[in-house]
Amino acid sequence: MTRSFSPYAYEFHEDPYPIYRWLREEAPAYWNEELRFWALSRYDDVLRGFQDWQTFSNRAGVSLEQSEFGDPEQTTFFLSMDPPRHDRLRALVSRAFTGKRVEALEPRIRELARRYAARVAPDGACDFIADFSARLPMDVISEMLGVPEEERDQLRTWADLVVHREDGMPHIPPQALEASAKLIQHFARMVEERRRQPRGGLVEALLEAEVDGERLSDRDVISFLFLMIIAGNETTTKLLGNALYWIAKNPEQRALVERDPSLIPRWVEETLRYDNSSQILGRILTRDLELHGGKLREGDRVLLLVGSANRDERAFPDPDRFDILRDTSGHLSFGKGIHFCLGARLARLEARVGLETALEAFPEFEIDESGIRRVHSSNVRGFASLPIRFRPGALPDAG
Repeated sequence: MTRSFSPYAYEFHEDPYPIYRWLREEAPAYWNEELRFWALSRYDDVLRGFQDWQTFSNRAGVSLEQSEFGDPEQTTFFLSMDPPRHDRLRALVSRAFTGKRVEALEPRIRELARRYAARVAPDGACDFIADFSARLPMDVISEMLGVPEEERDQLRTWADLVVHREDGMPHIPPQALEASAKLIQHFARMVEERRRQPRGGLVEALLEAEVDGERLSDRDVISFLFLMIIAGNETTTKLLGNALYWIAKNPEQRALVERDPSLIPRWVEETLRYDNSSQILGRILTRDLELHGGKLREGDRVLLLVGSANRDERAFPDPDRFDILRDTSGHLSFGKGIHFCLGARLARLEARVGLETALEAFPEFEIDESGIRRVHSSNVRGFASLPIRFRPGALPDAG
């Protein structure tokens, strides 16, 4: 078994869970001398990392290599901040994600999901990622931001490049840096245009919003748009693909949801616990800390291994079993505390509607194992390609 851990190793991307198990058992406070980071893998330690922001600061961003961008706030906005600035700016943008606003999106999300499913339903085969799960979240976020339809494929391509990492390379690849720069330039032009010609959408609301007399700067808005297109797109795309893959791998669980579609939200939650798309989040220590015999120092980089915490047998009985009926309420896939994922409600809605549509549109689907390709990222886990075959047919009332 591997006795070292690097978030850049392709072996780790293919199956991180044996490495997580070794870390939990043998090295719960793991130090990587070459890359200069600590990794925390047990549930209680990861939970503490989320809740104790005074010790585990977000000021250096959430990726191990985030500092190479220069100022992490340029691309991750309030994910690279601590209170009080974090709280003020999060309050400004959180108005777009209230329960009422998100619930109002369901008819449109369903319309989009059925549109993409209907395009491939008669064919009896598709790439679930390229043809469905990558398109739905991008369209939802794009419509919230007012991104024209003709620009969305390009934004999706850039977003994919931003999270891609090369095997064993502890640096951001040139293609990712270039894609990040292009996204920033694209959103800078958008903000400039919306100031000149407002359209009454989310971007304009952000430009006009105030909390305690403070407004977002253009730079803040651009950073938030960048965060939305990455976090609001990549993670939900991977959630949908992971959910379909694991239900196919567990036929008894699949039978449950096919008999009773009301269990689909539980399918979503167990996927979030069992194989979540956001596996690793970075922090920086603000003080010295002793943990599991390790002497962590102020300024050290710490990786919170969310994917490992969600498989910790101390928190979840029989954690390597995919069971949609289990109690998943403690999973950490959306974080905890002040940095709890702002888009969690929207991600759950998109996942539920997307999977409801997939079960209807792709009856008797099977995974084509020969065509599977995984994403290679130090933070995100999921599929770049997930081909499926199914009984062809028309999707009723797809429009």
